[in-house]
Amino acid sequence: MSSSRKHHLKSLMLSIAKGILEQEVKDREVERQRYMAETCPPLSLPSGIQSLQELCRELHHKIDAIDEERYDMEMKVNKSAKEIEDLNIKVIDLKGKFKKPTLRKVRMSADAMLQALLGSKHKVSLDLRANLKQVKKEVKEEDKELRDVGDWRKNVEDKAGMDGRKKMFEAEA
Repeated sequence: MSSSRKHHLKSLMLSIAKGILEQEVKDREVERQRYMAETCPPLSLPSGIQSLQELCRELHHKIDAIDEERYDMEMKVNKSAKEIEDLNIKVIDLKGKFKKPTLRKVRMSADAMLQALLGSKHKVSLDLRANLKQVKKEVKEEDKELRDVGDWRKNVEDKAGMDGRKKMFEAEA
């Protein structure tokens, strides 16, 4: 897209936005005029003192009513703000209380761990080996023969030379 085309589009967008803003200002002014006409009727000043005093009394009553409403609203807002502040303080307290500590490795026996978990009242001895079955180990004869080879020097001397080889062949046959 060429720079002149970009510039042209940008100026069009700005002019449209300017028109929209001007229209919003006019609409606000019209809305304000309509609201004022509805809520505040045109003032008609009576000519006599008595009627002026009556008008002042009416205005004072209206002011008092509006003042009470304003006071009630202000109290509600203050109460809500105080509740919000209290809740924020509670949240901060809770965040501060439960800060997770950095954990360290601790060497501890099973008995010590149970005592720490259950308290000092519970004396539980955890001997894991007490519950195991005792099995007697049987020694096989083949394993015995393999272990009872004897002195290795004697074996080497027996098999040395032609006599040793001859004995090996005779044993196999």
